[in-house]
Formats: sequence, C-alpha cells, structure tokens
Amino acid sequence: MDAPAATGEGIRYPFATPPEPGAAVEVAEGVLWLRLPLPMALDHVNIYALDDGGGWTVVDTGLNTRRTRAAMEAALAGPLAGRPVVRVLVTHYHPDHIGLAGWFQARGAELLTTRTSWLFARMLTLDEQERPAEETLAFWQAAGMDAALFAKRAGERPFNFADTVAPLPLGYTRIQEGQRLHLGGRDWIVRIGHGHAPEHATLWEEGGDLILGGDQLLPSISANLGVYATEPMADPVAEWMASCGAFRPHARSGQLVLPGHKLPFTGLPLRLQQMIENHEGALARLEAHLVVPKTAAECFAPLFKRPIGEGEYGLALVEAVAHLNHLLIAGRVVREKREDGAWLWRTKT
Repeated sequence: MDAPAATGEGIRYPFATPPEPGAAVEVAEGVLWLRLPLPMALDHVNIYALDDGGGWTVVDTGLNTRRTRAAMEAALAGPLAGRPVVRVLVTHYHPDHIGLAGWFQARGAELLTTRTSWLFARMLTLDEQERPAEETLAFWQAAGMDAALFAKRAGERPFNFADTVAPLPLGYTRIQEGQRLHLGGRDWIVRIGHGHAPEHATLWEEGGDLILGGDQLLPSISANLGVYATEPMADPVAEWMASCGAFRPHARSGQLVLPGHKLPFTGLPLRLQQMIENHEGALARLEAHLVVPKTAAECFAPLFKRPIGEGEYGLALVEAVAHLNHLLIAGRVVREKREDGAWLWRTKT
C-alpha cells in the first residue's frame, strides 16, 4: 500500500539520486549510503557504512547472491577504500537485510542484531524444504488461495531462506531496546519496532539528526505486514501502529532517516502519521468490503487498490490475513469456515 504524497513542508528527499551498485553517496560525515540489487519488483536494498577509523560498521547487507557479492566487493575496493568491515549491524532478519551477514562474519566481522532476528535467521537457514509444509498448505487453503495457484505451488520447491542467506555461524552480539551504541564516531540509541518483523531495530543518533530506519521507517511505500502459518493468529497491524505511536515522541522534522529502501528523507513526524492513517484507511475499506462474506484472497482490491499479479500474490495474501486478523481481534468482523476449509470473513452485524 503506497502512502499519500506529501506536500509543502512535509517529507523531503535531500539526496535525489541513489548510488549505483558498487558506488556510494556520503549522506553525513563518515556515513556512506550504498545500494544493492534485488531480483524483484522492489529492485534494491539500501545499506549504510559507518566509518570506524580502521574499518567499517555496515548496517544491513543485501542478499547472498553472486550479483550482490560482486557489488559488495566493488564497494569494498572502491568507496570503502579496502578497509575491513569490522561489524555488521542487522536491523531485522529478512533475507535482503541479513543475507550477507554470515559472509561478513566469515571475514572476521562481528554481528550485532536483536535476539529475535538472530534466532529466526539461524532457525530458517537450517530449515530447508523440497515442498511446502503441511501447515503452509493448510494456511493457504484457509486463506482461500486461488485453486490453480495452490496446485502449482503445492508441487513446487518453495523459497528457502538458505537460498539467499549465507550460513550463520554460532555467536552474535545482542542489541535491545534503549541500549546505547557507539558506531562510526557517533552515539546511537536502539529503539525497537514490531509489525513488519518482530524486534526490528532502529538506531537514533543521540544528540544528532540521523536515524537508521531499516524497513520500520520507509518513505512513500508501506512495509509488508504479514501473517504466516508459523503464527496464524498474529496481529502485526496492531504491533505496527503501536510502534509508530511509540516513535512519535522522538521524531523531529529535521531528522534524516536512512531507510532500508527508497530514498533518505526528512519529515518523520508526518511520515509516522501517514503510516498509521494508511492502515486505518485500509481497515475501514476492508470492513466495508466484508458486508458480503469474502475469503482473504478476495480482499486484495480494497487493501491494495491495484491488480495483484502472481509474483505479488504471496505477500498480498499474508497482508490480507493480517488486516483480517486485526479486525477479528478488535471485534469488528466474524468468520466461519467453508466446506473447502477456507475462512469466510464478514462485517459484524
């Protein structure tokens, strides 16, 4: 779901041109912005290198693919001037953010991340499947996945975390809410968000105006909030909106947010308001849509307001379930199971 356009004194983008793979843009003294390729519609991830004198702290890493490693090698030899990466700080466990963490660790870097991120990533790299698990199939069926797509995906090897995430050795350094870190010559406060990923770390410069936002603080696009077979009754929408609210007292318009995707931006107070209102609006549209009972797979139109292709279908489905769960837990809708195992959701009367 895209955010409404900001105008006037709202959200601004001080650096309009992103760096090419292997290059960097200095966004603050000793802070380099790099961009690595992704093989999907959202075709990039931002990473940041903080100058620690004799080496670098890298924030997030990109996927473990040949193309990404080549771009990272070019950056190490070029803008990072051949100095070693001594620390890798991972904001959250998703593959495009933790994919090369183990690759850096094998070169001697220390890994810093939250406990939940490390546990999820370590678990998932060790969990390879040739076919979708029975619990996943049941989840898709309950969500009303298109029958032809269900049959296709049930017979295919699913995406495995280890496909794009380098092996993670035992051992990491935990970061947690309220902790103070000294990285790249600056002092940072760790503030934790939830919803897009559990225990997602953001770093706020103490006495300064930089924020390392990961996917918790994105401009112009909304981070995916998904429910999966691992926790089918989760309510990430509530967690996301609560996190946005918790960040608001710390947000100032002049802070430069360094996000995991898109462009660095200012205007965080407005952006946090937008992120809350974005989901409040989606929930209201969804509730109106459910005057006639629908499956989760029949709820894409009011949530996304655009056609959903096969490549986006999985993320759209888990986000639809997330919003339906939120309405159910709030007592705004009810559901009943159809004979084929799919839940039918409807507005509470």
